[in-house]
Amino acid sequence: MTGVEIDMVVTDSLKALELYEEIFEIQRVEVTDFPKGENEVIFSIYGVNFHMLDENPTFGLKAPNPDEPNTIWFNITVPDINETFSKAIRVGCTEVQPVTEIPDFGVSNAIFSDVFGYQWMLHQVHKEVSFEERMRLFEEKRGN
Repeated sequence: MTGVEIDMVVTDSLKALELYEEIFEIQRVEVTDFPKGENEVIFSIYGVNFHMLDENPTFGLKAPNPDEPNTIWFNITVPDINETFSKAIRVGCTEVQPVTEIPDFGVSNAIFSDVFGYQWMLHQVHKEVSFEERMRLFEEKRGN
C-alpha cells in the first residue's frame, strides 16, 4: 500500500473538524471520540487526506500558536473562492489577504488563518495559464 497524507497537530481535533466542515466539503474517513488530548481525525478534501492529532505534550505533539502560525500552509483550489472565504470568516477565521483577482494569471486567491494556528490559501482558477506564459509574465513584471 502507498499514499500520502498531511499530518497536523491541533489543540482539539474534534473542534477543528467541526470548523473545517463549515468551510470545505469534507469527507470524514476516521474520527475518534476520546477525551481531549487523545483524539485523532482523518478527513479528505478533494481526495487529499489530512490527519489531525490532538495536542499531547506527553507524546511530543505540540499545536501551533494562533499568534505565531506555522510556516506551512495549505493551498486549496476551490470552485467558488468568494463563498469559501466568506464561510471561513463567518466561522471565526481571520483574514490575512482578502480575495484578490490576478487576471493575467487567470486566478483569484485569498488567505485566512484559523484559531488552531494554521493558514489556508484559497485559489480559484478562472482560466488555464501555462507555466511558460506565467514565467513570461513574471519576467515582464520583474523588468518594470
